[in-house]
Amino acid sequence: MEAETLALAQEIDFSMWGLFARATLTVKLVMIILVGASAWSWAIIIQKLLTYRSARSEAAQFDRSFWSGNPLDELFDQIGPEPAGHSERIFAAGMTEWRRSHRTDGMLIPGAQARIDRSMDVAIAKEGEGLQSGLQVLATIGSTAPFIGLFGTVWGIMNAFIEIAEAQNTNLAVVAPGIAEALLATGLGLLAAIPAVIFYNKLSADSDRIIGGYEAFADEFATIFSRQLDG
Repeated sequence: MEAETLALAQEIDFSMWGLFARATLTVKLVMIILVGASAWSWAIIIQKLLTYRSARSEAAQFDRSFWSGNPLDELFDQIGPEPAGHSERIFAAGMTEWRRSHRTDGMLIPGAQARIDRSMDVAIAKEGEGLQSGLQVLATIGSTAPFIGLFGTVWGIMNAFIEIAEAQNTNLAVVAPGIAEALLATGLGLLAAIPAVIFYNKLSADSDRIIGGYEAFADEFATIFSRQLDG
């Protein structure tokens, strides 16, 4: 009997593809959703890593230009009112409002400082929204993928018990395939969730640091405007 059971078990394909092929339609759909979620999260992770790396490099390069000692009007004329860089757009928002606040006689319209600050705050909010877009997807995948996988496991085990009852046989060759198929769904859920949670925390911290740098720059820029206004 044991030899027969061992022979039957050896004939079963326990590869991931074999387990997927034998799974019920519901469990297959769960597995496909989890694989798609994992691919989606990795696409976001890679895209955000590249975006944040570019943002840090652009900010460092702009800081060198900003503190080079050249006139700010000259720097603004070089980058234009709609530049490509994140830091440059914040700078352009402040400079645009600065120029709009001058009357034809060269005097400043009252409340210029407050308007400049608000313009840069709005620009920072827009840049922050762009930097953080997609992170909520990672959070969702990280929190829901294990439960989706668990649902697939529960459904698969339920069907495995039904097959056992119908076959009226509890041999390993009958029990193992159904259990293995069910557990594969949980494994895929964890495979999708763990990287999503890890990189969500990392990317959120990176985003906060980058946005904090923009806010610090805006404060320094506002201080420069304040000196000129007071002067």
